[in-house]
Amino acid sequence: MTYADFASAQSYFLWSTFAIALIMGAVVNKTNFCTMGAVSDWVNMGDTGRLRAWMLAIAVGVLGVTVLEAAGLVNVSSTFPPYRQTNLVWLENVFGGALFGIGMTLASGCGNKTLVRIGGGNLKSVMVLLVIALIAYFMVNPFPGSDKTLYSTLFYPWTNPAAVALSTNQDLGAMLFADNAATGRKVAGGVIGVLLLAWAFKSADFRSSFDNILGGLVVGLAVLAAWYVTSNVLVNADGDVLSLQAYVQDWDLYAPADAVRPAAAGPLAAQSFTFINPMGQTLGYAVSGFNHTLLTFGIMALAGVVAGSLLWSLVSRSFRIEWFASARDFVNHLIGAILMGFGGVLAMGCTIGQGITGFSTLALGSILTLIAIVLGSALTMKVQFAVMMRAEG
Repeated sequence: MTYADFASAQSYFLWSTFAIALIMGAVVNKTNFCTMGAVSDWVNMGDTGRLRAWMLAIAVGVLGVTVLEAAGLVNVSSTFPPYRQTNLVWLENVFGGALFGIGMTLASGCGNKTLVRIGGGNLKSVMVLLVIALIAYFMVNPFPGSDKTLYSTLFYPWTNPAAVALSTNQDLGAMLFADNAATGRKVAGGVIGVLLLAWAFKSADFRSSFDNILGGLVVGLAVLAAWYVTSNVLVNADGDVLSLQAYVQDWDLYAPADAVRPAAAGPLAAQSFTFINPMGQTLGYAVSGFNHTLLTFGIMALAGVVAGSLLWSLVSRSFRIEWFASARDFVNHLIGAILMGFGGVLAMGCTIGQGITGFSTLALGSILTLIAIVLGSALTMKVQFAVMMRAEG
């Protein structure tokens, strides 16, 4: 997918993202694919159907990336965000993941589910989106008239010293096979992917559930499709074939005088779906008056999921306006949104961004985040149940 000019390449980059997200949003709504719901079903009822759908999505992502990377068709080592970076911020992954897990439980769903619920008419999720967006924006952007962010003020001083500088990339293939990372990624990806796939399909109930299989398969394939597209959109610049990120980094060398330069090169790197930081990006885009230079993969992904969910809601006639049932319901969603905003950015992703996209790169930080999210969510559910039983007793 090589284009003669940057504008055409960027347009394809953005609109293909929207199209993939549109399909994912519709299917997630149709199948009720929900990572928070998966943990809830497992913890509260012993039902692993939606958990297996989540693991199927991870397996598809891992096996797909393993094959595509081996064939040279995707780049998952120089990504946005940098999942395989050599700096392992394990404390941020674990603490941020736990905060996110607690938050998504209180707010009735993760970042992706929040967008899907908005498409289905849920006004509670609009409030959740706005709160997450505000926190996510100021986690990475300085306050007006200052050089301080929420991250630099509240977290960096005590989380950064715990970071571990690795001698290799932090993906399992590179860590276990330092001298031959490429082989290590094939071995680790193949083994982990097959084990997850086997566990998912071990259940006869899961094998008979069309929606669970469809949801897991489509979400996993959507993550792969985004990796493929963002790794392969190129620009022919005076005979040099460059990625969008490389082109912007050398903008003055290649771009015509009247071309409009994007605000940053980083968001044009290879990437796939994540939803918390893009909520902050979307807020910045809206506040700027919809400045085209701020338009990113994440913003288009967010819009695509909402649009896809809305489309399915209208087709299936399931669109319903929903508001808070009580003041307590409002407070729970507010606190949950706050925790998801902090946790999702601190951990560098959500149940999709780290739990599937990041995991597909076999990054250790992503795996730690996924475990922390599940534990944080499960513990919150246990506490909620204990409080409810005590109130009834």
